[in-house]
Amino acid sequence: MIVDDSSVARTVLSRMIAAHPEFEIAALAANGEEALATLRKVDVDIVLLDLEMPGTNGLDVLPDIVREGRGARVLIVSSLCEEGAEVAVRALALGAADTLPKPGTGNFAGRFSEILAEKLRRIGPIPTASPPFSAAARNDRPRLRLRAESDARPRCIAIGASTGGLHAISEFLAMLPERINIPLLVTQHLPTIFMPFFAKQLEAACGRAARVAEDREALRPDEILVAPGDANLCLDQEGSKVRVRLDLETGASGHLPSVDPMFTALAAVYGKGAMGIVLSGMGRDGLAGALEIADRGGTLLVQDQESSAVWGMPKAVAEAGIASAVLSPGALGRRVAARLEDPSWS
Repeated sequence: MIVDDSSVARTVLSRMIAAHPEFEIAALAANGEEALATLRKVDVDIVLLDLEMPGTNGLDVLPDIVREGRGARVLIVSSLCEEGAEVAVRALALGAADTLPKPGTGNFAGRFSEILAEKLRRIGPIPTASPPFSAAARNDRPRLRLRAESDARPRCIAIGASTGGLHAISEFLAMLPERINIPLLVTQHLPTIFMPFFAKQLEAACGRAARVAEDREALRPDEILVAPGDANLCLDQEGSKVRVRLDLETGASGHLPSVDPMFTALAAVYGKGAMGIVLSGMGRDGLAGALEIADRGGTLLVQDQESSAVWGMPKAVAEAGIASAVLSPGALGRRVAARLEDPSWS
């Protein structure tokens, strides 16, 4: 479904999408209210949503669209995504799967249609189960092999995510107790310009100090350090302190920052006390590092397919048989909270 107050934009986007036979336009809407009414009657996989609309703007209606969409992913297509990174980060944190600025002077070099189609392919259709939540459907799915959690209390939690990850990270962190007495690390695939806004968004969402990591700074309990957009967040043990080491090399996954170096460093420093969380994202970034955590006796938890905008990164770890749980971000957060608050692990 395309939601845009401009009839020209709706027409142009429709023609671009129609040029790719794997996509079908299910509905068109001129504003947020019309989109919500349509979603109650029509099933869609992806909603293309503009942010600048009369009445209720796209950002305000986004949470309602996510809820009414029954699993539909939202791709923000708006000129605001280019003008202000903060707006794009707010949209991602509210549940958008991805963002794309509208074409303008000098943008995309005439490749907007291709880039749009590629983003739609990455987001993909809603995971199907027939009937959606029946016991029979659950039993028909391939059973994932789960691994026992570490017998040590977590000493540091590192979270890796990509497309759809901002909303998932916020959901996970919101379930943790106010005080956990261990540091938190986050690697999210985002451009460098987005990172300060992303850190502010995390801080606002979970009420915990969050900022972009700086080279050689020491990790502190209850503080979230976010990998910069142009460096991997790695760690060094220096006596009793663990310090950040920013690594500038693009990893085998092709990402910078990459989850793999963060997980590898986490495993080397914390061993059995390492806990890696893999949330929504495309590809397999994080798998190599997750194997290191598993080899050293740490714990891995991953997001499930139903709640993921893109079940790529978590799927890779889950299918490797090294995850101890495959759940929604909120359920993962509650699981970790129970572990941290268990007096037997103190």
